[in-house]
Amino acid sequence: MVMAPLFQGTRNLSWVSLAQATPRIDTWEYDNSGVVILDNQGNLALVNGSGKAIWSSNSSASGSNINLLAQLLDTGNLVIKNGNEIFIWQSFDYPGDTYIPGMKLGKNFITGRELYLISWRSADDPSPGEYTLRYSIDKGKYQEIYIMRSSAVETRIGPYNGISFSGWPNFTPDPADPTYNMYMIVNQNEMYFAYMSNSNDTSFLFRTIVTPGGKVETLQQKLPNREWIESVSLPVDYCDNYEVCGPYGSCNTATSPNCGCLKGFELKKLNETSHDNNTNVCRRRVALDCEPKEGFLRFSSMKLPDTVNAVFSDNMSLQDCEIACKKNCSCTAYANPNITIGSMGCLLWFRDLIDARVYSQNGQDLYVRLAASELSDLHSSFQSKKRVVMKVTFPIVTVLTLLGLMLAFYTSRKWKKRSHADRDGNNTNQMGSVGVPLFSLSKISRATNDFSIDNKLGDGGFGPVYKIAVKRLSKSSGQGLVEFENEVICIAKFQHRNLVKLLGYCVQGDEKMLIYEYMPNKSLDSFLFDESRKSLLDWSQRFQIIQGIARGLLYLHQDSRLRVVHRDLKAGNILLDHQMCPKISDFGLARMFKENESEANTRRVVGTLGYISPEYAANGLFSLKSDVFSFGVLVLEIVSGKKNRGFVHEDHDCNLLGHAWRLFKEGKSIDLIDECLHASYSACELSRSIHVALLCVQQRVEDRPNTQAVVGMLGGEGPLPSPKKPAFFIPESEINSISNLPLISSSVNELTLSQVDCR
Repeated sequence: MVMAPLFQGTRNLSWVSLAQATPRIDTWEYDNSGVVILDNQGNLALVNGSGKAIWSSNSSASGSNINLLAQLLDTGNLVIKNGNEIFIWQSFDYPGDTYIPGMKLGKNFITGRELYLISWRSADDPSPGEYTLRYSIDKGKYQEIYIMRSSAVETRIGPYNGISFSGWPNFTPDPADPTYNMYMIVNQNEMYFAYMSNSNDTSFLFRTIVTPGGKVETLQQKLPNREWIESVSLPVDYCDNYEVCGPYGSCNTATSPNCGCLKGFELKKLNETSHDNNTNVCRRRVALDCEPKEGFLRFSSMKLPDTVNAVFSDNMSLQDCEIACKKNCSCTAYANPNITIGSMGCLLWFRDLIDARVYSQNGQDLYVRLAASELSDLHSSFQSKKRVVMKVTFPIVTVLTLLGLMLAFYTSRKWKKRSHADRDGNNTNQMGSVGVPLFSLSKISRATNDFSIDNKLGDGGFGPVYKIAVKRLSKSSGQGLVEFENEVICIAKFQHRNLVKLLGYCVQGDEKMLIYEYMPNKSLDSFLFDESRKSLLDWSQRFQIIQGIARGLLYLHQDSRLRVVHRDLKAGNILLDHQMCPKISDFGLARMFKENESEANTRRVVGTLGYISPEYAANGLFSLKSDVFSFGVLVLEIVSGKKNRGFVHEDHDCNLLGHAWRLFKEGKSIDLIDECLHASYSACELSRSIHVALLCVQQRVEDRPNTQAVVGMLGGEGPLPSPKKPAFFIPESEINSISNLPLISSSVNELTLSQVDCR
């Protein structure tokens, strides 16, 4: 099967990376008679005019080898697949010199495969060159990216700061339309990052290339203009050269010379440092002896040192981080690497601090250990300068203070009245007792760059959500003040690793905002229902997410001080942290039960279509089992990668629940698996998950298991009872006979439901 025409004109897509695949092309020859052949074993080969294979995918199909196809996908991924749409081989597993969105860079700890970019040998020779772009791949180490020449580091782009890599220039592919987002995945099986598109719009493209000269360049293309425009090129300046200022040195492009020592350190011999910025050798002025009075000096606007000698913990506050460093005499510095508001995390450095630099903006705080006498000297110097400043500024400050008091007296009553009006109208007295901070509007505005669209992650039923996890009440939202207060009061009481943490809130005038811990991987639906991203979730991650959601739900239903019905459990309300740990969010519609309560009734049915239980939709009756029903729907969606609402099958008219039931009755439950998972799953875990989900979505409330039983069954405890026919398992011909259902208000941009259908 000759396929050479398939690749014409695709120099900038990922198939050019085949030079890195096994076996690599070690020599390059010009031969105009070459062809590309796909044999009946699933092996793709590049053959020259004499019939010699100069490159091969070295792949083979197992089982039936009919309908094999090699295809260049719209994403730029060259794949070999069989008639069942299962990938046998894909070029994205073998990056060359070019990165395009959808590729992973990192390492799979199970297979040992490392994914990195490697330069061409020269501009017209695609065989492997000297330079690579590598993502840090050691278990337990913090995430960094390096430009390397052979085995030596040339440039350290920087550690991950919770949003991007700190040494990478602020790169937004399209500021007016943030089409791409970066995803960071760290777990026991793999560690990688990837850029993914937020839409199917292909009018804007970008790619990153490692050049033969060791540069890393990012280029953008905005259609219909075909020209590639360079937007980022690394290294940028002298300070991007790795360890240019030596241990305990600091590089600053705003000073001359660029290199200097951190405060508390000095050059060993000044005459050994030349004027052309050769490497400095800094040493402590006063040696450490681990005495109790040793402390830390804060350095601001820093690129954090190389983390090769650092240890990371993601569950420590900055205060705990300081205590841990002070207790260990070998600890030289500490920092929280995550810049998002309220984030936890602790980096502890041991031995020398290498490759630190000063940024003009967007740097981070680094706390360096110094001897007690050194801190005392620095403090005395600061106090001396402070006294000089005070002598000059005191008269000015006195006059300005008097003017300020006069102005304050004039306006105090007006502001006092307005403050009372806001507090009374917004019921902040009740929220003020929940024990979470009240942030000012000005502080949140600064953190989001005045709610810039560049910092916007998306929209929900409540309103827009920003990168620092600020959730802003929209004036057009279907949810209002009651839901806002309910979410603050409800979630502030929660302490569980599978529930999102509320850091604070803001009520000022017409503005109402919630500040959550930042979840870098956004929501579960952004993976499950996106064809370009769903393959990032393997089965082990999906099963861990299922179990995590169940544990979070068990806490709400049983282990928290108040029993809570979420009432809007869905994929969009499951957030994922950097380790893909699921966290239930959005408690605006939640209801709290007293200890002796288990159900309630309402005339206003709220929730999201496709997840609402039948007794709630028909009669307004909700209970803990309503959440169990929603959980069952969610599990089937996680397994299949399909939405319950809008599910279509060519052989019948049933929704996802009905389809799963049919397969279960036929003994073919495994056929429900998402096609992108191929054969990489545990059949036992998969079958049990589907079985438990079908038990959760049964029509009758009393037939569904409680959350404690669900957690136990997912953990493999005991035999599973046989499920009955699921709710909403209705042939399309009977849909029109269903009527007189109450009006259902959807929590996000969904249509109002007035009748239940099979889809």
